Amino acid sequence: MRAGVFDSGVGGLTVLKSLVDHNLFDEIIYFGDTARVPYGPKDKNTIIRYSLEALEFFKNFDIDILITACNSVSAYAIQEMQEVAPFPVVGVIEPGVMAVTKRIDPDSLILIIGTNATINSKRYQKMLQKHGYNNLIAKPTPLFVPLVEEEIFSGEILEATMRHYFGDLKPDAVILGCTHFPLIQDAIKSYFHHKTTLIHSGEAIVEHLEQRGLAKPSTTTPTLKFFASENPEKLKKIAQKWLKS
Repeated sequence: MRAGVFDSGVGGLTVLKSLVDHNLFDEIIYFGDTARVPYGPKDKNTIIRYSLEALEFFKNFDIDILITACNSVSAYAIQEMQEVAPFPVVGVIEPGVMAVTKRIDPDSLILIIGTNATINSKRYQKMLQKHGYNNLIAKPTPLFVPLVEEEIFSGEILEATMRHYFGDLKPDAVILGCTHFPLIQDAIKSYFHHKTTLIHSGEAIVEHLEQRGLAKPSTTTPTLKFFASENPEKLKKIAQKWLKS
C-alpha cells in the first residue's frame, strides 16, 4: 500500500515516524506546506483552501490513503477533503480521542494543547465530553510551532515558553493536539515531573488505521519520499534526524 501524509510543516514527521516504526505501508509520500506554516492562526476558509490544494498534489501519486497529520486541518477541513478525494482521508483528532478513552480515567484532569485553530474549533473538547470527560482545560500554545520549526527542542527559550503557558498546572494527562508537539514531548514531560501521561497522534493513528482495516504491516521498511512547498532540503534534514531518534 502507498500512503500520503500531509502536514502544514515538519510536525507530521511525528506521525510518519510511528507509521515507519510499525511498517504499515510499502511507500509513504510526505508533503509539508512549509511555505505557509503555521496553519493555526489562519481562518477556517483559508485552512480548507490550503488543504484542498494539498489534496490535488497527492492525486499525482496514486495513493491508497491520505493521513492529514495536521490537527488544524483535521479540525476544519477533513470533511471537505473526504467529499472530493478519490481515496480515504483520515484525520488525527478522532484517533487521539479514542486513545484517551482507552488509557485515561474520565475523572482525570486533561490538558489539551494545540494551535489557536485546533483549540478554538473545540473538536477535542466536544468529542471527549461525549465520552464522559468533563474535567478539561483547553489551552492554545501556538508559540511551540515556530520553536519546533526552528529545531528548538530544549533549552531556555522552550522552558520560558512552557512556564508562560503552563504555570503551575498539574494535569493527569496532556493531549498533544498538534503533531509538532511530540518533537518537544521530552521537555513537556519533564516540566510536569514525568507524572503526566502524554497522548500524541502518531501512536494513536497507527492503532486507528489497524482497527479500521485501513492499513496492515508490510514485510519491508517503507520507502519514503519528501516534498515541501518551501525549502525541502531542511525538511529532509529534520526528517533524517527525527526518524533515527
